[in-house]
Formats: sequence, C-alpha cells, structure tokens
Amino acid sequence: MKLNVYLAGEIHTDWREAVKSACEGLDIEWSGPVTDHGASDDCGVEIFGAEEDKFWHDRKGASLNAIRIRTGIARCDVLVVCFGEKYKQWNAAFDAGYAAALGKPIIVLQPPEHDHALKEVDAAANAVARTPEQVARALRYVTTAAL
Repeated sequence: MKLNVYLAGEIHTDWREAVKSACEGLDIEWSGPVTDHGASDDCGVEIFGAEEDKFWHDRKGASLNAIRIRTGIARCDVLVVCFGEKYKQWNAAFDAGYAAALGKPIIVLQPPEHDHALKEVDAAANAVARTPEQVARALRYVTTAAL
C-alpha cells in the first residue's frame, strides 16, 4: 500500500529523518512544512515586503506557510505530528485539529509528560507513539500488514 505521509510538528530535532530512515523501503511519499526556521519566519516579508510591526511580519509568513501546510495535510493519507520537549508547539496542535476535521488518520509522537496537556489531541488520534521508531513500525504495519 502506498501512503502519502505529512510530518507535522516541532522542527528542532531530527525526528523526521529518524522516521524516514526507519521506513526505508516502504512505499511512502513524505511531505511537511518548511523546516528552515528562518525561511519559515521570514518568507512573507522576503516575498511581499518588510513590516515594521512584528505582528504583521509574522502574519505574512504564517499566511504564506498556511498554503503549503493546508495543501499538504489535505493531500496526505496519514498525518504524523510530533510534540517536542523544547517549545509549546501551538502550530502542531492546530495541524492535528485541521487533519482531524478533514477526517485524516493521525499518529501523535509525544513524550509522556505531555499526556495531560495533549489529551484532546490524543483522543482524536488513531495512535500515540513515544519514539520515532514506534511511528515507523506503525507505518510499516499499515503499509505492509506485517509486524
């Protein structure tokens, strides 16, 4: 079974590469947000012009990034969303909610200490993983029906 998997969530660790590496050989097409933090933050003002007010600077970037994110989530078969330890990823929660509203299957990757804070996200998910390896094993099972 071929899958299009969107990798949403935190951009400060190599979890995406760990999942992709562990899924080598599977028929998976990967997509996700722009993970270059500077490019993601500044794309709007780089393309459409500078803003003096940081609110509008951020708004331009967020609006432009939303085109990629919404399109990727709408096209995916499965959303994998990672909540890391370093920052509160409000965008990750939004992506999970958007995917849930579209009826997309969701795999959440999170540490146990986030369980209470993410209980609503977890309730909407099909699976909650603790490691990138668990995500990869789940995707391997879904694509091949093999454990």
